[in-house]
Amino acid sequence: MSDIIQVKPKDVIERILSLELVRVTERAAVASALLRGRGDEKAADKAAVDAMRRELNKMPIDGTIVIGEGERDEAPMLFIGERVGNGLGPKVDIAVDPLEGTTLCAKDMPGSIAVMAMASAGSLLNAPDVYMDKIAIGPGYPEGIVDLDASVEENLNALARAKGVKPHQLTALVLDRPRHAPIIEAIRKVGSSIRVITDGDVAGVIFTANAYETGIDIYLGTGGAPEGVLAAAALRCVGGQMQGRLILDTEAKRERAAKMGVADPNKKYRMEELASGDVIVAATGVTDGALLQGVKFRGPVITTETLIYRSLNGTVRRIHGEHRQMSKFNLD
Repeated sequence: MSDIIQVKPKDVIERILSLELVRVTERAAVASALLRGRGDEKAADKAAVDAMRRELNKMPIDGTIVIGEGERDEAPMLFIGERVGNGLGPKVDIAVDPLEGTTLCAKDMPGSIAVMAMASAGSLLNAPDVYMDKIAIGPGYPEGIVDLDASVEENLNALARAKGVKPHQLTALVLDRPRHAPIIEAIRKVGSSIRVITDGDVAGVIFTANAYETGIDIYLGTGGAPEGVLAAAALRCVGGQMQGRLILDTEAKRERAAKMGVADPNKKYRMEELASGDVIVAATGVTDGALLQGVKFRGPVITTETLIYRSLNGTVRRIHGEHRQMSKFNLD
C-alpha cells in the first residue's frame, strides 16, 4: 500500500477540467472552421462564440468571464462578467478568445485558433477591451532582462547579451500595423530580423517560449488587452517573461478600467500579475499555422489539434483528436 500514489481530490477535479477545456476549444474551432474562406468575419466569430458558450455551460464550474469579447450590452458575444458553467463546481475566472484571428479564418489564412484560459477566481486580470503595450521573451533569461520602459534598442541589446549572440542574430515578432512603424524602424536600426504577422498575437507571444523551433526571440508592440492576458496565461505555463501596460488614453477608458478594479491606469503588469495561480490554457487550431494544425473535414471524421497548458507543473500536451460523432458539434 505504501507504493500507491495518493492523488488529492482537488487535483483529480482540475485534471478533469483540463480535458473539459479541450472539448470547449475543439467545439469552437470546428464551428468556425465550417466558415473558413467565406469572407464573413462576424459569422465565423459568432459560430465560435455560440459553440464555446454552449460547452462552457455544460462544465461543472461556477465560472465568470473576466476576459471576453466585449461588455454586457454586446451580447451574444461572451461578455465580461457573464456567468458560465452549471454552478456546481469551483469558482473560476475564464478568459476567452473564441476565434483569435477572425480575418485569418475568413480569408482561410494560417494561424487562426480558438483559445481560452481558466484559473481560480481572482487570478486573471479583469482587463477592459482596450489596447495593451506588450513585451515578451521565452524562458532561460535573468528576471527583468527586458522592460517595457526601456527602448527597443536597449531591450534587443540586453537580450542578445543574455543569449550570447549578436543583435543581428535575434528575430522580433511584430503585428503588421501602421502604429508599429517606429518599433520596426528601431529593430532594423539595431540589425535584428523582423517577422510580421497580420493577426494572432496570442500565438505570437507563445512563439517566444520555444525560440529554437519558431525562430522568435522577442515579441514587441501593442495589441488587445484581452489577448495579452490570454498570452500571459499560456506563457506562465511554459516559462518566459512578459510585461503589459493598458493603454487608457481617454477619460472614458480610464473610467471603465476603474470600474473593473484598475486602480493605477499607468501600472506596468508583470506576467504573474496578468495571470496568477494555477492556470490552465487550451488552444485548438482553426486554420493551419506554425503553432497548430487546423480543423480537417475528412468524410465521416473531423480531426483537430489542441495544445493544453498547465502552470502548476509546466506540462504541455498536444492532443490530436479524431471525432466520429458529428452530432456533438451541432453541424445542422
